[in-house]
Amino acid sequence: MEMLMKIIGGQLIFCCVFFHVLVAGGESLEAPELKKNCTYVITIETTCTWGAETSNLVSLRFGDTNSNGILVRHLNSKHLRKVDPLDPRVLDDMPRKPFQACMVDQFEVTAPCVESPICYLYLKLVGNDDWRPGFAHIQVLEGSHLGSDYFYFRRFVPRHVWHGSDVCDSEVTPFGLKKKKKVYVNIP
Repeated sequence: MEMLMKIIGGQLIFCCVFFHVLVAGGESLEAPELKKNCTYVITIETTCTWGAETSNLVSLRFGDTNSNGILVRHLNSKHLRKVDPLDPRVLDDMPRKPFQACMVDQFEVTAPCVESPICYLYLKLVGNDDWRPGFAHIQVLEGSHLGSDYFYFRRFVPRHVWHGSDVCDSEVTPFGLKKKKKVYVNIP
């Protein structure tokens, strides 16, 4: 019995010392704060060029300067509606295939909120046919100041690679704009 008390006493002292080290080391025992989710409305135009449409899978990656990146796999499945390219009225709410020539499609995605305006956007096309988007734009319903500018493509997107624009961390130099490169490792 005495041996059992020594073992329990030793474990109690160890736990107290461990707890003290955690508190003294600045570690918090509180649960990490969960990030709030926001609703993003993504608008993408497909140009009117012959062969511009696609039935391939399209993924999207966007984010802000604070490294809050959002990845949307298979954007095709998040299709919301088709809108008139000249007037932002909704033309239909019927399900249909997105990314058809001369069409503007909207998609709705819920993901963790960005903290500053969206400043980069990349598209990835996976499949065998080509696709020529015109522009992409993202609105944040919970904060209009967090939405993106328009990202213009107007060329066929290469297949199986991320392709887009990054206007984060741009610096004006005598030789033009200098940008930091983003490198994505092991992200399919």
